[in-house]
Amino acid sequence: MKVVAIVGSIRKESYNRKLAEYVRDRYQDRFELEILSLRELPFYDQDVENEPIAAVRDFKSKVAEADAVLWVIPEYNGTIPGVLGNAIDWMSRIDRVLLGKPSWIMGASMGNLGTVKAQMSLRSTLFALQSPLLPGNEVYVGAVHEKIDAAGNLTHEPTVKFLDSVVDNFIAWYNRLPR
Repeated sequence: MKVVAIVGSIRKESYNRKLAEYVRDRYQDRFELEILSLRELPFYDQDVENEPIAAVRDFKSKVAEADAVLWVIPEYNGTIPGVLGNAIDWMSRIDRVLLGKPSWIMGASMGNLGTVKAQMSLRSTLFALQSPLLPGNEVYVGAVHEKIDAAGNLTHEPTVKFLDSVVDNFIAWYNRLPR
């Protein structure tokens, strides 16, 4: 299975990017995970949506070709970051690459609640875009700075075990989806 990870932060030392990299490395025998960058995407502009720049075309193409999307998101002001909303705007127009694309979400923050509010917002958006979403497997990694080492490895065993179960649940759910 080919999965693309969309990390909702462009910060170089983003905990969410580290979480995506951890998932990529830990589960490489279960699926192929490519982490996409939002850094090169310009602001969505309807004036050019029919002929976007190469960075937009490449980004959308990778999402379209993937079997599923893993969203790994921080929370900014109780919702999703602007760079993530911008990427969703590009993906939801013209060829609508998220339509029918299976998704799952996780997020990390230094706060105790992880990314609860941002994930609720993203779930609502994905529902509107008709992107099927793995139910009942919310991954909120709160106090991430205490659960991840300098090399980007999760060191909190209960979180690692929970991620193992979510990955198993995602793969089983994905395999049951009609195609």
